[in-house]
Amino acid sequence: MEYFCYHRDRLGSLPLREELLEAHWSYMDGYAKELIARGPTFADDGETPTGSVHIVDLPDPAAARAFAFDEPNYQAGAYRDVLLRRWRNLLGRTMWEFPGGRSGGNRYLVLGLGSGEAADVDVPSGRDDLIAYGPLLSDDGATWLGTAVLLRAPDPATARAVLTADRYADIEVHAWEFGGRR
Repeated sequence: MEYFCYHRDRLGSLPLREELLEAHWSYMDGYAKELIARGPTFADDGETPTGSVHIVDLPDPAAARAFAFDEPNYQAGAYRDVLLRRWRNLLGRTMWEFPGGRSGGNRYLVLGLGSGEAADVDVPSGRDDLIAYGPLLSDDGATWLGTAVLLRAPDPATARAVLTADRYADIEVHAWEFGGRR
């Protein structure tokens, strides 16, 4: 089962995150085979971290909760909240298999939060800039709750346009980059 996990930083937590960087990476190294994508999000300045995205394939909801809440930054209080949802990998690959590579161009997390009739459930055609794409789902996988996308785009407005705007209660766009050890 695939899960989308977005830890959002607590205001002023950057020194704590820097202190725990190796602990965070070591923790994630333990999930290397299960990770589909990972990486930090940033404020508009492009430098200040605002959160951490992890898309991971785990056996069940209990394992996903353990993954999200045993993470060292979470345990130390660096995060203000955690979005944890079932997810479906519609591209069928990891971020490391993205043909565009690890660098070059602006990268974004686009998070559409919705309810009701599902939207954007098919991968848009001709989108070679998609790094990860899939629906956010209820714990049992039966109810659509939104869509999460990692992509390369020239700017936030172009990134946002990957989703059908009027089908979501809110669409968030965050600068994002490939995570993990360099």
